[in-house]
Amino acid sequence: MKKKLLSVLLAGAMVASLAACGSTGTDTTNTSDNTNTEAKADDKTEEKTDATTSDATGSLDSIRLVNGKPEIDEQLKTLASKYNEETGNVVEVETIGGDQKASDALKAYYQAGNMPDIFFVESNDIPDWEGKLVDLKDEQWTEDTDSELVVDGATVGFPYSVEATALGYNKDLLDKAGIDPSTLTSPAAWTEAVEKLDSMKDELGITAVFGWCAEPSNLGWSSGTHVFGQYLDAGLAYDDRTYIDLLNDGGKIDEKRMKDFADFIGMMNQYSDPALVIDGNYDSQVAGFAEGKYVFVTQGNWIAPNILSNENYSGFEMGFAPYAFEDGIDTIIGGVPNFWAVYAEGHVDAAKAFLQWCSEDSAQQILVEQAALISPYTDCKYTADAPFAASIAEYIANGKLSYWHTMEKKSGLEDKTSVIFQQYAKGALDADGFTSTIAQVIASYYAN
Repeated sequence: MKKKLLSVLLAGAMVASLAACGSTGTDTTNTSDNTNTEAKADDKTEEKTDATTSDATGSLDSIRLVNGKPEIDEQLKTLASKYNEETGNVVEVETIGGDQKASDALKAYYQAGNMPDIFFVESNDIPDWEGKLVDLKDEQWTEDTDSELVVDGATVGFPYSVEATALGYNKDLLDKAGIDPSTLTSPAAWTEAVEKLDSMKDELGITAVFGWCAEPSNLGWSSGTHVFGQYLDAGLAYDDRTYIDLLNDGGKIDEKRMKDFADFIGMMNQYSDPALVIDGNYDSQVAGFAEGKYVFVTQGNWIAPNILSNENYSGFEMGFAPYAFEDGIDTIIGGVPNFWAVYAEGHVDAAKAFLQWCSEDSAQQILVEQAALISPYTDCKYTADAPFAASIAEYIANGKLSYWHTMEKKSGLEDKTSVIFQQYAKGALDADGFTSTIAQVIASYYAN
């Protein structure tokens, strides 16, 4: 996979505007290294394209896109409407996710013979779809980004958003407490700040210091992927693969680093909303933060649309603080964590045409300005005026971005580790128990 995103961000307009967009090319040449698979896809494409030419809407092609990010469902439907307006073609948007694991739903679609033409994938999902995805390497949009997903020489993922994750904070509440988030770069600084905030709960009008949820059925994708990803990458240089390579070498961990991480999670458990941390869900977590109930939230910039649409959001400024479980950790994690892939037995040409359009002006304006996404394309004229944008820009400008390696762990590992986070939150494990248990579970999962 290419990992040149940081240089693109630093060199281009994204540092200033956090919104870099795509080309105006329209080349949708159909190529693939796998001749037999592509021929089969071409046959299917021809069949399905013919079947849609008489659609009542007058469209030339109708395709189905399965979105794994429920927070942008409305905006993607606006995108589809704009595409229909400009081209006459139809894109049906279907959204899964939130409290449902998108990859599991897609596997069920496949087993039922109900696959979409374009669907949401993460890099560690790719082995599950081997031989079923179209190689997009010759598409025009690939010339305008270094963030496409490339596996074994094949371009199998269209990047549509750069994302960053750390501990989101409510700057108004930190200002009232006299806490500068830039100082939160050590366990001692975090402990002092959290204890102060907790002592001021009534004065600040907050329910808890942290909005953190470790419920594995609803938010295992968050704890087992994003929060666990802090152990893998927090504080590292952008090209440092130390802990992901260790993990993928048979499921090994650095026990000291994991214990330090466990101590930090223990602090979060102690100062989180007890009604949220064990049995909560995504909607209540994000709504609580938007409404000023929590000073910090364990999510990423993808929650921006939910915050902006919350009628009780007061307009407070927000930013990101690092998971500083070791002295000197001062980075946030950023990159392109998920992609859109094209199903090889779907409407391939129509799907390619839509993705090309998504890299261009009309689509990028919607994705950046309405969906509040940060685009991975390099010549945008739009600015994302969204929560967290200024904070992310500052980290990028200062070279304080760690790469998003959590998507490279063995697929499904988050289903195992997320259960351990909940056991820890419930008090069934202490920090040492969390460290030893997660080490055993990871090693066993990789062994099998």
